[in-house]
Formats: sequence, structure tokens, C-alpha cells
Amino acid sequence: MTTGRSGRTVRDLRRGNRSAVLQRLYFGGPMSRQELGPATGLSSGSISNVVGELVADGLLEEAGVVDSDGGRPRTLLRVTPGSAHMIGIDVGETRVRVELFDLSLTELARTEMPLLPRGCYDVGPIVAHIQAGIATVLAEAGVGTERLLGVGIGVPGIVDREAPGGAVVHGQTIGWDAVPLEALLRATGALPEEVPYIIDNGARTLGQAEMWFGAGRGAREAVVVLFGSGVGASLITDGSPDGSKTEGTSLEWGHLTVSVRGRRCRCGALGCLEAYTGAESLLARWAERGGDAGAGGEVDEEQALSALLAAARAADPVAQEVLEETAEYLGAGLSDLINLFQPERILIGGWAGLMLGPYVLGAVRKYATRYSLPHPAGRVSIGMGALGHDAVTVGAATLPLSAFFATGGRHAPSEPPAEQPGWQTSLEVRSGAVGHRG
Repeated sequence: MTTGRSGRTVRDLRRGNRSAVLQRLYFGGPMSRQELGPATGLSSGSISNVVGELVADGLLEEAGVVDSDGGRPRTLLRVTPGSAHMIGIDVGETRVRVELFDLSLTELARTEMPLLPRGCYDVGPIVAHIQAGIATVLAEAGVGTERLLGVGIGVPGIVDREAPGGAVVHGQTIGWDAVPLEALLRATGALPEEVPYIIDNGARTLGQAEMWFGAGRGAREAVVVLFGSGVGASLITDGSPDGSKTEGTSLEWGHLTVSVRGRRCRCGALGCLEAYTGAESLLARWAERGGDAGAGGEVDEEQALSALLAAARAADPVAQEVLEETAEYLGAGLSDLINLFQPERILIGGWAGLMLGPYVLGAVRKYATRYSLPHPAGRVSIGMGALGHDAVTVGAATLPLSAFFATGGRHAPSEPPAEQPGWQTSLEVRSGAVGHRG
């Protein structure tokens, strides 16, 4: 394989060119061949070759014709929506949601399976839910696996994607101690070996979705908060105009200590931020002060949170006090993120965040500014995410989509083994010869 001065092979260059064209068309909308050159920095000859390959592969199609200034009309190109599919899965706090998307992230099918009892994270049933959900959405849409780029899965906890045998999940708050989730899913035989499972923290998948398609689009750095029964966050950085090179880090933000020897968190520690801001703790604090949070039976957190908000709207002083206290803890927690990372934007999502946002966002902004250093506080905006309840599944689906872009639109990136440098081969031959003479 020919290698240039940069160490990149011809195959690397071709893959990079394909990736550049695909990403520009995906995020920039239909464009002509003439527009693609300046937009990607590729020569007209390279554009012609790459477009020809991608059209032949079925990944690009014509999207109409536009008039040009004094010249021939120009044909617009776009990514073919039906040329590939992705599955996004949200292992949530009350259910497992599975959605099938085409390449344009149009939803083709979905299914949800409740966790029974609510919040039960036994690994076996969750693996079975995922297996059944994949089969359901593929059958409902009449889609096979030959164009399936992969399955992205957002889960609570820390995900070690470099572990031998596949991704391992460390989820202390849900009782997962080094769960080999990827290996367990692969063992079900639900999908062919060539279809990858890509597992990541749910807050990070939420963040990637918001940066690509939602309220984070255009920002260079953002912190995205996942606010549900507990709280988590991700730091998302994006070094490209089209958002396609997003990098993210999940942050165990909910387990920062905000009160020494404070309330016990569900992780077992004392004084965590989550023990004061998660929906579970918020409702517990309301119940301790006489609020009706469903005591005496299984608590439906969404219904209970709706009841608390209704009480606050009715000027119930206890409900209002609990919300104000929660807003102050959230603001103080956000101030840590502002001082540490100095993001441009902070976005709040998750089912509880979407419910509470309209009622506490103003107070959260006030307290975040109060507890932050003035300079980073003055350059950050704090707002709501834009993608609603499906943001985690959309973000999960972008995991195989990212891999697809990285391989230049190749469904199965089967690279031949790299040839080692000539000097290394010579040394091995020489040492083998010496050893043989010995």
C-alpha cells in the first residue's frame, strides 16, 4: 500500500475524502458538485471521483436542479435517507425505549418496555428487553440487518468501551458492578456479528444529540445536563462548523459533594448533589415536609412531580420552598461546571428537567451566577434542550452514525492488517537467522 509523507495511505485519503463529502452534505443540506469543492477543500477532480463512488454505493442521490448565474443548471446532491439504518436505545429509569431510524434520523419504528418493578435494573431482563425491542422495530418497519449501521445504547453509569470483550458498564446507583453489557448482548445472537453495539453514558448521548441537532448546535463547548430520578451531565466539545466531529465526556456530576455529612445519596455516599436535586430526592424532601408524594405505595415519579408542580402553582408554601431549594442546589452545582470548564452553553434535558424547567429555570440561572466566578458566568447561557424526551435515543443512534462517517460511508470497515515497516521485518529476519545459527 502506497504511503505518503504524512504516513497516510491512499486508502486513508480516499476514506477521508468520502467522509468529508458525506458530512458536508449531511449537515449542510443539498449541494451541487461545484459547491462541494470549496466547502470541503477538495479539488474538482476529487469531488467528481468521490461523488461517483458514493452515488454508485447508493449513499448519494440527486435532489433537484437549481439555476446558476449565466451557466448551466446545477444538480443538487443529498445523502440518500434509505441507504442505511440505525437503532438508538435509551435504558431509562422506568423503561427501555428502542427506536429505528433511517440515515436522515427519521423515525421508522419504536417500542417501549417498562422496567417492572419500576426502576429495576436486573441485567437479564434489560438484555431481554433490548433483544426483543430490536426484533420488534425491525419487523415493524420491514427492515433487514444488511443496511443496519449499528445499535447505539445510552445507559446510566460509567462505560468502559476499551474493556477486553467489549463495553463494560459501572453503574453504582443502579447496582451494576462491571456488567459486560456488550458481551451479553452479543451472546443473544439478535444481530449478525458485523453489526456493532456501541454503548455510552446516556448523558453523553443526550449531549451529542443536542450539539448535532438541538439547542447546542453552533456552540464550541456546552455542558448538557440529564435531569431525571438522578442527575448527570456531559461536557461536549465541537471543533467543526457542521457538528460532525463532536467529542464528549460524561461527567459524574451528580456525585459531587455539596454538603459534608449531608443527605445520603442512592450511590451510598453522603451529601451528593443528586441527593438534593434528582427527582427522587426532591420528592422525598417534599414528602418529609408533608407533601403528597405517593407515600404508602409504589411512587410514579412523573405523576408525583406533576402534583408538586400543581401545588406550587396553587401557592403551596412547602412545594414552593422545595422547588426554590432545588433550584439553588442546581445553580450551585452548575457553578462548579461553569468555573471548571467555562462552557458557552449549559442545556438542561431529561424527563424531570423538561417538566421542571419552565418553573425553576430563572432561579437556576440566578443561583448559578451567584455562585460562579464573574468572568465565566458572564459568557455562559443556561437554557433548555430542544429535542424533548427522545433526545437520548436520537443521541444513541448518532453513535453508529459517527462511526459510519469515520469510515467514509463503509458499512463494514474491514481493513487488511497493516504492513509493518521494512526495517522491522529486516530485524526480525536477521534475529531469526541469528537464533537459528545459535
